[in-house]
Amino acid sequence: MTTAHHLRLIDGMRTREFPAERIRSGSGVSGPGYHTVSLHADIDHWDDDEAGRLEHRAQCLAEHDALLTLFTGRWGEPQAISLWSAQERMMAGEEIPEAWAETVAGCEYLQLWRIEDRWVAMGLYLEEEGPGCELSVVVTEIDPP
Repeated sequence: MTTAHHLRLIDGMRTREFPAERIRSGSGVSGPGYHTVSLHADIDHWDDDEAGRLEHRAQCLAEHDALLTLFTGRWGEPQAISLWSAQERMMAGEEIPEAWAETVAGCEYLQLWRIEDRWVAMGLYLEEEGPGCELSVVVTEIDPP
């Protein structure tokens, strides 16, 4: 997918109504008060192809940087938040709202913008050991944890 396609997808998420119950569509999940999408996820069958996984990681990082630049131009500097405390609270049994639970489990930090009555958060997960990379976006009316 191209950056232009990602922008159209995210703009659609920003304006689309939230469903009354959790539903999966394509590479995302929507539910009461939120939409999520994985823009660039690791592909398991590349486990034996190191060159392919490294290319995948480089592309994921490039897409993150391009979207970060575009979003910053549109909405201003993002608020960078660490998810460490939310991860700790979740591990201790605290229930994190569904809009954030999956993101908290997979990312260490988010770039966050408040646009009107919705939050737009972009998260990047990088494997510490290995070339794994995932880029995701959350659009929600639910405040971050």
